[in-house]
Amino acid sequence: MRGYGLKMSGPVGARGLKELAREHALLPLRIFLGVTFVYAGIDKLTIGGFFSASGPDSIGETMRGVRDSSAIPALIDLALKSPGAFGYAIAFGEIAVGIGTLIGLWARLAALGGALISLSLWLTVSWGVEPYYFGNDLAYLVAWLPLLLAGAASFSVDALRASRRRRIT
Repeated sequence: MRGYGLKMSGPVGARGLKELAREHALLPLRIFLGVTFVYAGIDKLTIGGFFSASGPDSIGETMRGVRDSSAIPALIDLALKSPGAFGYAIAFGEIAVGIGTLIGLWARLAALGGALISLSLWLTVSWGVEPYYFGNDLAYLVAWLPLLLAGAASFSVDALRASRRRRIT
């Protein structure tokens, strides 16, 4: 199991369990964020009319609805120049970030992407939510930070590649 970042040598005692827990502590967060972002991207792709400039479930209507309460209205104005393209960029970005996070491929880059998506949504869509803790984008932004700092230490393509590099050298 060494190739996946799982280091088990000898009997697992109290110290071994602590080390094992520490090594895998971010795994539940990776799974949650990865599944959530893949689901969010696919959901956007399957909502009828989401990529339209106007209409009940459209990104255009959503952006116009939050423009005046956002922290950066200019960012919304930019997105409204081509709401469909912006919607596709967010949807495919969420899917790419989610898959990268789930399999641990370029995990820090995926976490940076997730943090930037969450930051942009917090500063635009959920900025006006009061009290602030009702808006989920800030919580997602904060959740990405440990993965950005630590990467994917276990059960990841990154850990497998690192293990192979160590064996070669």
